[in-house]
Amino acid sequence: MKIPYTKIALITGATSGIGMATAKIMAKNGYNLIVTGRRAEKLAALKDKLSHKYGVKIQTLCFDIRDAQAVLKAWNSLDNDWQKIDVLINNAGLAKGFASIHEGKLEDWETMIDTNLKGLLYITRLVTPKMVEQNSGQIINVCSTAGHDVYPNGNVYSATKFAVDALTKSLRLDLYKHHIRVGQVSPGHVEETEFALVRFDGDSEKAKIYQDFTPLKAKDVANAIYFMISQPKYVNIQHILLMGTQQAGSNFIDRSGRLEM
Repeated sequence: MKIPYTKIALITGATSGIGMATAKIMAKNGYNLIVTGRRAEKLAALKDKLSHKYGVKIQTLCFDIRDAQAVLKAWNSLDNDWQKIDVLINNAGLAKGFASIHEGKLEDWETMIDTNLKGLLYITRLVTPKMVEQNSGQIINVCSTAGHDVYPNGNVYSATKFAVDALTKSLRLDLYKHHIRVGQVSPGHVEETEFALVRFDGDSEKAKIYQDFTPLKAKDVANAIYFMISQPKYVNIQHILLMGTQQAGSNFIDRSGRLEM
């Protein structure tokens, strides 16, 4: 079903991985986009590619979502019509470090808390008043299997994603009377993202964690997100939990070799 071009989706963390894949499927289905991230050149390239290919309008906002004032400044730079968001996809998130709690780095913890939790709150606080005013809208938070099932050395990352799960449920209770749909998608391992590279501080060797099994791809998660969005307005899919066939949970992965695609 073709979505009218008047629909607007805001996607955080759109310069790579799940965010970029989601931007592509949303543009393909006729959504005008606001894409955000910290890398201006990647945002510009994404805008150029999608606007030319699908004929949609795209706004780029370059800021660090951990900075509340930067988020506010970026939001205020939008015209009033662009602030009437139909879908907010809180995708920006990361893992930093992979250490036991007694060896973890404080700066890694703060980066995860500020990005995965506080950043989500900053942008949600700005977008939701307009949704309430419109008496409609949808929010999809990108959580993780780590928000439901802990694993060794995942301590603070898991804590932030457990918080995302709780916030998603709380947001729904706050907003359902305003006809705003709130849900989340919780993927397991996903390749074609920068997740592992960021977690291991750019160490490309350590980041090779998908060689002996087949995880999800970014587009698989994007397809799940669009499935939630494409439902009739009276249907709210509250949660999609998805993993590759070889992953049964955070601590159970069949590493006997990659499956044929």
